Amino acid sequence: MIKKVLLIFVIISSLTTFAQRGQKIGYVDMEYILENIPEYAQAQNQLDQKVNKWKQTLDQIRGEIKTMRADLSNEKALLTDDLISEREEDIYLKEVDLKNLEAAYFSSKGSLFKFRKQLVKPIQDKVYNAAQQLGKSRGYDIIFDKSSDVIMIYTNSKADISELVLKSILRTGKTEAAKEKRDKKNDAIQTRELSEEAQKKVDERDAKRKEVLDASAQLKADKLKKRLEQKAEIERKRLERLKKREEVRNKLKENKENSEEEKKENE
Repeated sequence: MIKKVLLIFVIISSLTTFAQRGQKIGYVDMEYILENIPEYAQAQNQLDQKVNKWKQTLDQIRGEIKTMRADLSNEKALLTDDLISEREEDIYLKEVDLKNLEAAYFSSKGSLFKFRKQLVKPIQDKVYNAAQQLGKSRGYDIIFDKSSDVIMIYTNSKADISELVLKSILRTGKTEAAKEKRDKKNDAIQTRELSEEAQKKVDERDAKRKEVLDASAQLKADKLKKRLEQKAEIERKRLERLKKREEVRNKLKENKENSEEEKKENE
């Protein structure tokens, strides 16, 4: 709180000083600018889809754990201590997997952080660069970000240069798109003009690339095979547990029947 008060005091003092010197101050609304950049909306949509998919995966695992706990609770009276311990260990390992996966998705070094940085940061950099260029070209001494932690007690809309920054970014985007289109056209012309030797090199490069891709595909196939084998082993162990459980039930039933027969004989 004290830091915020000091920050406000410093900002007000700075603004007063700049105003007395007749210097130029502006501000931008980062949230408004980002919301009106198509690339940002697309990036945010991709990010939301990823997050929803991750949450569904985690919810599914939570459901599996809940089912495992319920099954153990319902069948505990029929199980031996060893089988109970084994089932509890399975639940514990499942919970550990859940925590690890949550961290992999949503920790400070997880997939969400990396994916957001990959998608959103380049767009944010465009905004900052555009604001800096605009500030230099139009003679601004200070440009604040209205949507940041800086508390702006009063703002004059005349000092809002968000629209100018946004137009600069969109105009740059159109220029880059036109340049990309020209580059593709030039590439197509250059490709047609390739000599036979150059085309041969291209074919060789493509062949090497295909070899790498084929090797990668084989590696994925091997990994898939290994996962299937692991699943088969897990299923085998599960069937063994079911078999043991059935044997326990039959044994309990047999003991009960023998006990009843002995009781009748004693009577």
